[in-house]
Amino acid sequence: MRGFYIGRFQPYHDGHHAMVGRIADEVDELVLGIGSADDSHTTHDPFTAGERIMMITKAVKDFDLTTYVVPLEDINRNAVWVSHVESMCPDFDVAYSNNPLVVRLFEESGIEVRQSPMFDRDRLEGSEIRERMVADESWRDRVPDPVVDTIEEINGVKRLQHVSDSDSLERYTAEDEAVDEPAIGDEG
Repeated sequence: MRGFYIGRFQPYHDGHHAMVGRIADEVDELVLGIGSADDSHTTHDPFTAGERIMMITKAVKDFDLTTYVVPLEDINRNAVWVSHVESMCPDFDVAYSNNPLVVRLFEESGIEVRQSPMFDRDRLEGSEIRERMVADESWRDRVPDPVVDTIEEINGVKRLQHVSDSDSLERYTAEDEAVDEPAIGDEG
């Protein structure tokens, strides 16, 4: 049996990881949908779809579970959203979600939905983790180690701090992410 689990994963955290572990006990394969895949470089959605794919792919290696990570762009048309998801993903038998709208849309389309309790929701919430990154507070203990590695590799905290300083949602350029290294030929 193949399951489907969607989230923005901004970032993928220990609550998501616990949910995947629970799903792994019930299915043979999992389609992990990255929602809002077209959004990045904002305070709400700092990481690109590709960066989230890296985080998730590395983190789910913990499980003996074939996992397909699929980026899903927002279409802002709820009546056809399930069809959009189905067109972008491998077939699945059951969807996992606690989001009331997502549950309703899948159920209206005749797809079984399973819900489960949230895992340490006060502590393991994407917005809380992003706020901690912006404030230079502890956040690494709330995400799997491969996610920490990915965020550090892409200078994700620096990016998030930069975009949160701006009143506008101007796109952050890759030049702003460059590691401070002397130019070739610089004596230092």
